[in-house]
Amino acid sequence: MWQRLIPLLALGTSALAETPLAEVICAPRSEIVSRLHGATLSGSGLRDAEAVLEVWAKPSGDWVLVQSYANGTACILAMGEAWEATVPPPA
Repeated sequence: MWQRLIPLLALGTSALAETPLAEVICAPRSEIVSRLHGATLSGSGLRDAEAVLEVWAKPSGDWVLVQSYANGTACILAMGEAWEATVPPPA
């Protein structure tokens, strides 16, 4: 799963965090997105005035949680498998 993301460890500044990655991987957003081969944006939402959380998923169910900042930087916060997109019930 996401073996191609390993080269991201060499990009940008990493900060220690308690995530499944054991590190938060940060780089310019364009570099992060270009390495999410085959993944599509499944959903997003504002975290605050400066950050957006995005879930990128592959048809296989692999997923990555990315936080994108207003300054153009993005960080991979978590990744996993068995992603299932849900449709909210009609209001």
